[in-house]
Amino acid sequence: MNAFDRYAPFIQDFIYSHDWESLRSIQVAAADAIFNTQDNVLLTASTASGKTEAAFFPILTEFWENPPASVGALYIGPLKALINDQFVRLNDLCEEADIPVWHWHGDVSQSHKAKLIKKPSGILQITPESLEALLIHKHMAIPRMFCDLRYVVIDEVHSLMRGDRGGQTLCLIERLSRMAGVQPRRIGLSATIGDPGRTGAFLSQGTGRDCVIPRFEEPRRVWRISMEHFYNSGPQAQQRGFMGTDPQEAEVLACERIEAAAPAALPASEQDMRHSGQLTQEERRQRRERARGKAAPKDSRTSSAPEGEVDIPRAPEQALLNPTDTAPENADPGMGYIFEHTRGRKCLVFANSREEAEAVCSMLRSYCESRHEPDRFLIHHGNLSASLRETAEELMRDEEQAQTTVTTSTLELGIDIGRLERAFQIDAPFTVSSFLQRMGRTGRRDLPPEMWFVMREEEPEPRTMMPETIPWKLLQGIALVQLYREEKWVEPPELDRLPYSLLYHQTMSTLASTGELTPAELAQRVLTLSYFHRISADDYRVLLRHLIKIDHIQVTEGGGLIVGLAGERIINNFKFYAVFQENEEFTVRSESAELGTIVNPPPPGERIAIAGHCWIVEEVDWKRHTVFATQVKGRVPAYFGDCPGDINTHVLERMRKALNEHAAYPYLMGNARARLAQARHTAEISGAGTKPLINLGGDTWVLFPWLGSYAFLALERMLKIKCVAELGLRGLDPSRPYFMQFKMKADEETFFEVLAAEAEKDFDPIELVYPGEVPYFDRYDEFVPEELVRKGFAEGVLDIEGMKQRVLDWRDHA
Repeated sequence: MNAFDRYAPFIQDFIYSHDWESLRSIQVAAADAIFNTQDNVLLTASTASGKTEAAFFPILTEFWENPPASVGALYIGPLKALINDQFVRLNDLCEEADIPVWHWHGDVSQSHKAKLIKKPSGILQITPESLEALLIHKHMAIPRMFCDLRYVVIDEVHSLMRGDRGGQTLCLIERLSRMAGVQPRRIGLSATIGDPGRTGAFLSQGTGRDCVIPRFEEPRRVWRISMEHFYNSGPQAQQRGFMGTDPQEAEVLACERIEAAAPAALPASEQDMRHSGQLTQEERRQRRERARGKAAPKDSRTSSAPEGEVDIPRAPEQALLNPTDTAPENADPGMGYIFEHTRGRKCLVFANSREEAEAVCSMLRSYCESRHEPDRFLIHHGNLSASLRETAEELMRDEEQAQTTVTTSTLELGIDIGRLERAFQIDAPFTVSSFLQRMGRTGRRDLPPEMWFVMREEEPEPRTMMPETIPWKLLQGIALVQLYREEKWVEPPELDRLPYSLLYHQTMSTLASTGELTPAELAQRVLTLSYFHRISADDYRVLLRHLIKIDHIQVTEGGGLIVGLAGERIINNFKFYAVFQENEEFTVRSESAELGTIVNPPPPGERIAIAGHCWIVEEVDWKRHTVFATQVKGRVPAYFGDCPGDINTHVLERMRKALNEHAAYPYLMGNARARLAQARHTAEISGAGTKPLINLGGDTWVLFPWLGSYAFLALERMLKIKCVAELGLRGLDPSRPYFMQFKMKADEETFFEVLAAEAEKDFDPIELVYPGEVPYFDRYDEFVPEELVRKGFAEGVLDIEGMKQRVLDWRDHA
């Protein structure tokens, strides 16, 4: 029986009513895995491929045939906005079958939650934080609410793989399953997974089930990518005389056909990779004919596409680049470029931090004001109030509105914001995963995904040292695109940490939920959770003794353990439900309107930036953590707390290759090509692309490790802690993770010998933690014993093995 025939009649009616001509490959594959096995399932496919329907069509069919006696499926999403969006989609689908769809998070009314508790049924959609609160405050209701739980669907599973939040989610599922006496199947959904096998194993931890990862062929897709470079002031790269060696048209937006991630991906043809400047005369003629809409001779790229292939002809490329507005005369070059190419279109502008998003939105709005145009820019990030975020989402969904939203990762995930034509990325994101997610926000509803990278750089001073003249962000952007083009590579999950901060959190949550437990009972409930497999019983004893000492846990007369007075102050705060790092935030208000939150508020009379506008601080209420402000004109930098980026070693290695090779990348625009040519010229003369250690004159040196963030950090610490005396090292100044500059008395040969000798030693990782240093890395580290914080950082954060391998490679190839 095929998948469609196996579906429940109301799902078949849904498919007919929406004029689907056929099921997508992922829906057929998911139906086979869910209907015909009892395993967990990991579904990975490109954005907007129908993953949600692929998972829920079989689940809803089962519920229609055999209704569950409680909540039958738990849907865990990373964002409230994503849950709200999916809630509408699923509710429409389930109405006719009388399968209730519930959602549970901070914005949901108590009456809605009470109805669910009274009559648990259907599907419950929830965030990890709200599930944590549910287990703490409604623990007595858990067995009745979930006694027939059959499925847990985890959406955007990749977003939970790189920190404690993913570990928290698995712990919560495991705790709930034990409390309810069930063993539900787990179904993970994601558009970008780097190592599906490891992710499947992670998803299945503690279940005793295998994980099926359906294999299917995805349609080949057309991508429109451009990457341009701008100096913030002064002449641009093309005007500085570095034009590159290959003749290419500067005014072309490259349209590439790149196959979406699949197990046996076919490489894009060589012809597809060529820029228009490299085409034959006949190919140029065909392109001109297609641009005019005439019937050119067919080829495999533009017609007669195999089944499932997205068949989109190359657009008239110059038309894509034509500006639709004019920036003010003295506009920032990069911001002016964005301003001129967004008017009349629905666009997203991605920034890598909330501060940058505020600065960009404020600047673009000022250009509208300078041009006497209506404001056409919105802003969306995690520190804005829910009402401002939802307003931006509604305006983006409105087909009549041609607005541009400046955002961070908050719109990276699958929230429905309508038909988007174009995304801009300011500088490079930190990961291939982020690039793909952001790219995937456009191109929905039969449009090809379209991403414009805008690389910005301060004009180098005449006496700038060589390492600082390399355009690191440009190289990083090229590396991210090329890694997916060439290898379909995405960052693998990080699963080998020592999560002591999360261990504290789950210990306190378990005690808050259950009440008094003996030390053995507490250890049995917490330490046996699969995510804590690397943590020893000895380490847990150290943690419990410390928590008793600081009164987060109290010992009863009978020897049991309960939450202590100091611990109650922590768990009774609603922020306890979250495990991701937060800064101390202040709510910003203007009259009756809540604008959002900031950290480190300035004194009254100073200015702040939030919601894309400038405000003057009238009053700071430190007790209530509230800032009262009035809107004024102008711009000022915003600050919402630190936003570190973690870059994988493979990305740095591809950056080095981009610096060394002579390949032309078809998506590079004129300035970007010129800037890359300049960087390659610098690297060739200096040896920066091939030699790890370069003398900058006298006793000043620079080291290019080409290592990811945490291997780079391990190398930096080994140099400072173990090699200073032998090398005569001083003044080490790192620009993580690109290079480190220092003064050194030793010569090059001695440098590599000393490093290799240290790397070959079997030293304790704790030796790379400075004496007296307690490197708080995760949210609850401050409540963890110092010895465990140090151990967790040394053994779970620093990539010592990756660093050692690179150092030994240097010696072997010297």
